Amino acid sequence: MSQASPYVFDATVADFDLRVIQGSFVQPVLVDFWAEWCAPCKAMMPVLQKLAEEYQGNLLLAKVNCDIEQEVVTRFGIRSLPTVVLFKDGQPVDGFAGAQPESQIRTFLEPHVQVPAPAAVDPLELAQTMYHEGYYAEAEATLQTLLSSDNSNAGALILYARCLAERGELGEAQTILDAVQGDEHKTALAGAKAQLTFLGQAASLPDAAVLKARLAQDPTDDEASYQLSIQQLARQQYEAALEGLLKLFMRNRNYSEGLPHKTLLQVFDLLGNDHPLVTAYRRKLFAALY
Repeated sequence: MSQASPYVFDATVADFDLRVIQGSFVQPVLVDFWAEWCAPCKAMMPVLQKLAEEYQGNLLLAKVNCDIEQEVVTRFGIRSLPTVVLFKDGQPVDGFAGAQPESQIRTFLEPHVQVPAPAAVDPLELAQTMYHEGYYAEAEATLQTLLSSDNSNAGALILYARCLAERGELGEAQTILDAVQGDEHKTALAGAKAQLTFLGQAASLPDAAVLKARLAQDPTDDEASYQLSIQQLARQQYEAALEGLLKLFMRNRNYSEGLPHKTLLQVFDLLGNDHPLVTAYRRKLFAALY
């Protein structure tokens, strides 16, 4: 995925249906079929990227490398490069072959991008799916589009803050979370705040490799055990972190005034009650307590 813009990404056979087909129910997705050896492809790609940036989330650009993604090429019958196909409401609705000047591409896009697409898919649900599958920039772009028309959507604001946190914007994420009002999203808000806490704590801790070396020398090093769990939480290695916290709790439940227990509860908030890891480790924690 392009690091320069949240509106441009590389599409593969593994994620094409989610990011292009399903994503096009929220905003049109322009798919650029290109190859490294194709000079016209390379000439036109910056123009497409520029246009995607200008539309600020109302249009996404998916790049398909035809040398690698042969299944996608075959699926859509691509015969020449570059080929550009516009997807909307889950279907290819228009396209062109060969490099085109910017003016003609704008004319091509105008009727499709300016007409609102029917909300066949809940954009918040789509953003949640993207976020949980690790597509943070795509989730952020979808949420920006949603919040541009409804900036009081608490669920979208919380998830948007989590996207910002994933790319290190902890201060801005905290500001957004502090502004969320009401108890309706209390659990999601607690989870997002826990995420910020772990990311912030991890930034000042030794690297995971250093902590693992300490534990290799002394498996009862409580401080190293706890700090390693925080580093794992910051990297979303939830199962390893939960296992480490539970073992620390069972070995020394009074460590740092009960911090392992408190942190376990924070992780439960972060993941949500329906998460299978939460179900399993609540049961284990209950057994350890009683």
